[in-house]
Amino acid sequence: MVKCNTMADVRREIDRIDRALVKLLAERQTYIEQAGAIKGERTKVRDEARIEEVVQKVLAEADREGLSRAIADPLWRLLIEKSIEHEYEIFDAKPRATGTGD
Repeated sequence: MVKCNTMADVRREIDRIDRALVKLLAERQTYIEQAGAIKGERTKVRDEARIEEVVQKVLAEADREGLSRAIADPLWRLLIEKSIEHEYEIFDAKPRATGTGD
């Protein structure tokens, strides 16, 4: 962590962290896309048990790292919801067997 003396310093560090977060979120998105391609049934895209498992793991990590649960919980729930929406798009775009025997 860098000690900041001015708002310009604070903003520079926040911008640096935002760039790193975007890179990590883009990487996370690639795995969401793989999940959408792998899952065989649309009903498997939303998995409530997995959602709660992810949130609990994030909250435990937030506690270890000093991130407020009031930030972590709603942020990850929104991230998960948006990820699920994206995964549905990927799943729905998959080619389907036509059932014609071709």
